[in-house]
Amino acid sequence: MSPIRTARPAPTTRWGRLLDRLASQSLGGTILLAAAVVALVLANSPLAGGYTALRDTHLGIPALGLDLSIGHWAADGVLAIFFVVVGMELKREFVTGSLRDPRAAALPIAAAVGGMLVPAGVYALVVVIAGVDALRGVAIPVATDIAFALGLVAVAGRGLPSAFRVFLLTLAIVDDLLGILVIAIGYTDGVDLVWLVVSLVAVAAAWFVMHRGIGAWWILVPLGLVAWYGMYRSGVHATISGVLLGLCVPAKPIGRDEVSMAEHMERGWTVVSQAIALPVFAFFAAGVPLTAGGSFTATVSDPVFVAVALALVVGKPLGIVTVVALLRRLPAFRLDPGLRFGDVVALGALAGIGFTVSLLIGELAFRDDPAHLEVAHLGVIAGSLVSAVIGIVLLRLRSTRHAIEQRAAREGGDTHDEER
Repeated sequence: MSPIRTARPAPTTRWGRLLDRLASQSLGGTILLAAAVVALVLANSPLAGGYTALRDTHLGIPALGLDLSIGHWAADGVLAIFFVVVGMELKREFVTGSLRDPRAAALPIAAAVGGMLVPAGVYALVVVIAGVDALRGVAIPVATDIAFALGLVAVAGRGLPSAFRVFLLTLAIVDDLLGILVIAIGYTDGVDLVWLVVSLVAVAAAWFVMHRGIGAWWILVPLGLVAWYGMYRSGVHATISGVLLGLCVPAKPIGRDEVSMAEHMERGWTVVSQAIALPVFAFFAAGVPLTAGGSFTATVSDPVFVAVALALVVGKPLGIVTVVALLRRLPAFRLDPGLRFGDVVALGALAGIGFTVSLLIGELAFRDDPAHLEVAHLGVIAGSLVSAVIGIVLLRLRSTRHAIEQRAAREGGDTHDEER
């Protein structure tokens, strides 16, 4: 019989407090950024040869079709852990969270769609005008990095209404969901149905086991490995298996449990994701020479670099802000009363941080085209960095604005303006 899952008490040991910190968005984003910076420094230092050799070292079992480089393992294997967490977050938000209320979720969902279509259009416009054969990378700027964006809100957005985080979280989760669909549909060349069935049977078995209240790792981990292997061999990107497994985790308590299995499991998986999976992926994906285009000047003027960076910095916020501006007055859509339009502008800038999933889509789009791959990765890094800086500035301004309004409200003043 499985133990009854109860609400987790506040950690009292140093180890427990460390795990809680590792599960936090702010520290997770910091570790991710540190891994990316170290990789970028190594790739542009005298140690670049050793870094490249490590990334390209092959590990695996050729007889099982798993003769992959370490960099390939990071993108196709380790990153699946991150997508398990994404799947659990999606399930929880749809069942008990912000996506449960269609009217409340309608505006951030629509904003997420606008925040995908407009940057994709910006990317396509730039590469078509430049006459470059790189349209396969059109989906690179469509996703928002949840860890980075929410980490910045935790650090620089203190004083913002809770509705800000809910809107951003909903938008980023929908972004991830749509990005996952893009990966599954747009970057799958052919599907081996036998292996796909093997993967889906393992996923179904995991669903059955967990919905019987069984969460033993020695049952779920082997099922997860079979699901991952079957998905990989099927030709569909293997990280999709992680999403499906995450969606299988019950988001409501079962039997006598006080908390859901998703809530019980999410902390541990988030720690593994943020402390291991995401930094490992970033370390092997972000190590790109700044002279990938031939020279630094040639790199930053390369159409693919410009297209990716411009789509993230300009296209992402433009799509989100435009959709909210057009729809927020309509009956079917509702902007939370605690949010101002200026908050949406700051939120749009943060959404331009497209690090993790954007790097993954770049890897899938240009895996057979190293020149475009490296330039696209640099575009993701540059665009995400600029978006982060703009986002921090706007977060500070909005936090100050809300603090002034709250102080005035306590004193009986009125600072409401035409911002709404």
